[in-house]
Amino acid sequence: MAGIYIHIPFCRKACHYCNFHFSTSLKIKNDWIDALLKEIELTPGRDYEEVHTVYFGGGTPSILEPEEISLILDRVRNSFPVSHSTEITLEANPDDITPEKTSSWLKAGFNRLSIGVQSFRDEDLKWMNRAHNAEQVLLALELIKNEGFLNYSIDLIYGVPGLDDASWLGNLVKAISMKVPHLSCYGLTVEPETALEKMIRLKKKEDVDTDQQARQYLMLMDVLAKAGYEQYEISNWALPGFRSRHNSSYWQGKSYFGLGPSAHAFDGRSRRWNIASNALYIKSLAQNKLPYTEEELTPTDRFNESIMIALRTKEGISIPAMVVQWGDKVLEELSTGFQPFIDHGQVVREDEYYRLTREGKLFADGIASTLFRTQVQTGSD
Repeated sequence: MAGIYIHIPFCRKACHYCNFHFSTSLKIKNDWIDALLKEIELTPGRDYEEVHTVYFGGGTPSILEPEEISLILDRVRNSFPVSHSTEITLEANPDDITPEKTSSWLKAGFNRLSIGVQSFRDEDLKWMNRAHNAEQVLLALELIKNEGFLNYSIDLIYGVPGLDDASWLGNLVKAISMKVPHLSCYGLTVEPETALEKMIRLKKKEDVDTDQQARQYLMLMDVLAKAGYEQYEISNWALPGFRSRHNSSYWQGKSYFGLGPSAHAFDGRSRRWNIASNALYIKSLAQNKLPYTEEELTPTDRFNESIMIALRTKEGISIPAMVVQWGDKVLEELSTGFQPFIDHGQVVREDEYYRLTREGKLFADGIASTLFRTQVQTGSD
């Protein structure tokens, strides 16, 4: 099994752009922890040879007390085959990072952190309604290195209103100067039913400028490439040896468990997701019931998903692998489907792979969708 994802559904503040499942109230935290431990206990895991990655996401996992995080990780170890080589990641916000917490995370067994920086500028952080400030970012990044975390990542957001190109370049230069080993960088997205969407609709905040986003994404690719970072996925860059093993498993279509409210799981042929309600999640586990919905993926679903996730990666779509899974007819489908994008310089075919070019990465989802099929048949199904 590739990995385990654990969703921690609590945050100190509600970021205006966020549409993940979370609560800013900790009143039911103890009951939620009991429910999560029960879910881990009820989830069969010993049939697998090894868990390669464990990822605490959210929400804000670092909001939990160190002993609570250790308790959850210990229960995972007791229920699943986690080894010393397993990549174990904790998402953390800069304002939660203290010497005491950092030391306890290391002792508990975490060997990687993912830090929700988003920007090195106070103006952007206030605009997003983040709980931390720029000074806390710098102090946190120095602290985790001094405490012994060598493997860590930061998130940055581009295309934010008010973030001009010079300021975006400044964010990148700051990360490079600090030798951050891994960066996940995302264009600001206005999700439905978020505070940001409502404020834009009411003219209280400026809308996203798509030209600004495209321009800053191209800057991002060029600047990080010159600094020696490998862009191994549309939104992820790493110095040599620092790819995220957990996220890579998603893009390789490997199986994973999802634990906690709203968490998703995938076994290669079916997908399931837990209920996105802390109260109902707790109630269900109190009755020893796993609160999830499940769907079987059709051959069409699996074909389309394989196109989508592979095209996002540096390696691209493997032609031989597609033939093995879908038969010789897929050769003509891929050739016909990709030719217009090859002609426009957005896709290249080399080394038996179809890959996006620098310009093609601006249109990744749109290009992938043109290859989607409404019905797929294969002898293996």
